[in-house]
Amino acid sequence: MTEVRVPTLGESVTEATVATWFKKPGDAVAVDEMLCELETDKVTVEVPSPVAGTLSEIVAAEGDTVGVDALLAQISEGGEATAAPAKKEAAPAKSDDSGASVDVMVPTLGESVTEATVSTWFKAVGDTVAQDEMLCELETDKVSVEVPAPAAGVLSEITAPEGTTVDATAKLAVIGGSASAAASAPAAAPAPAAAPTGGRDVEDAPSAKKLMAEKGLSPDQVTGTGRDGRIMKEDVMKAVVPAAPAAAAAPRAPVSSDDASREERVKMTRLRQTIAKRLKDSQNTAAMLTTYNEVDMTEVMALRNEYKDLFLKKHGVKLGFMSFFTKACCHALKEVPEVNAEIDGTDIVYKNFVHMGIAAGTPTGLVVPVIRDADAMSFHAIEQAIAEKGARARDGKLSMAEMQGGTFTISNGGVYGSLMSSPILNPPQSGILGMHKIQDRPMAINGQVVIRPMMYLALSYDHRIVDGKGAVTFLVRVKEALEDPRRLLMDL
Repeated sequence: MTEVRVPTLGESVTEATVATWFKKPGDAVAVDEMLCELETDKVTVEVPSPVAGTLSEIVAAEGDTVGVDALLAQISEGGEATAAPAKKEAAPAKSDDSGASVDVMVPTLGESVTEATVSTWFKAVGDTVAQDEMLCELETDKVSVEVPAPAAGVLSEITAPEGTTVDATAKLAVIGGSASAAASAPAAAPAPAAAPTGGRDVEDAPSAKKLMAEKGLSPDQVTGTGRDGRIMKEDVMKAVVPAAPAAAAAPRAPVSSDDASREERVKMTRLRQTIAKRLKDSQNTAAMLTTYNEVDMTEVMALRNEYKDLFLKKHGVKLGFMSFFTKACCHALKEVPEVNAEIDGTDIVYKNFVHMGIAAGTPTGLVVPVIRDADAMSFHAIEQAIAEKGARARDGKLSMAEMQGGTFTISNGGVYGSLMSSPILNPPQSGILGMHKIQDRPMAINGQVVIRPMMYLALSYDHRIVDGKGAVTFLVRVKEALEDPRRLLMDL
């Protein structure tokens, strides 16, 4: 019997959702044939069959959330009996009945994080749980951490109820092997709540306590919306700036029964949730400002038309506009390095290289694959990289590593017909260039009105480290390089 497990999902990604099974139990499978598809908050991952045989059991059904290396299915090879899984599971059940149990411990919380608060239990004492099924959620100052079951069985004891603050080595619960193991557990379940603090009988979120200390607020000045009136970080933020969250939390407008019957409610994918969160975080964190200019695309279009056939014949890839813009941006970033930098606490980190992010629209949302060391690449190498990563993005096959480490981003809204827009920064980057539709417009050239193919350019930048002069200079250098492409060859 061969086990099919969750593959490595990428840096910092610890879980995924089983989106689709392409096979069902009893189906024959070939080596490397796709068995199922997993969805993370960044990419879609296909899971191939490690061996040829028969899919004897599916352990993680569609919609289940699984961790890295979790068991997805089992495959029997050759003539191996498909009944083996049941037989295989029988032995552990017997040993569990004899008193074996598994402790559920606090998982790794991350660098410099030493404690967390138990925010929500998804299971109650006496519930049956599957391996890798989510048991509870912990909240730290930085992130929320879901805790999966380390083994299948019955949740026989909860040692850290909701609201409890636990350290990085604490025990959260105990899983027994059978229902009989949980028979006496309910009496032990109602553990005492966390010690009262400040005269209140509930423990506030660590992130909320930290923020209250920073803002000089006491708990009685904040209205808690968590369980039993627990104060969350968002509650403190509302108390500090009450107007902004109130607008964001406005209730949904009343909907008539006729309209409601014609609506469709669909849960956001993890990718869309992540995109929404990162974009809003960018607006909340950076002092974002946008400056605009326009570029005459006559020379670039003429050069492209002259060499596109020869370029395709020699390099096997089409000559597009993106390589010109990538080259122009790399050239301008050398002169204005702060646009290629990022803020780390009270430091500015200058990058002596350009890892260029190229925003790409996909059926599931916007992703930004990164072309590393784009400043050292030729035109054809840039075009090949863009074509290859664009295809992988549309197929949902980009790895996490391919979307991390960018220092600057280019977004081309012109392919969708956008004439003018203000792109949002891709944190922690300090600059993003927005390209737009090329449109013929009358222009005054040497005292004469002529029709030229014009494009509006928009540079959004973090005003905390990029001054207006630097931003305008950057955009002017991009404009100059595109209106006279020979400057790129001459490094002028």
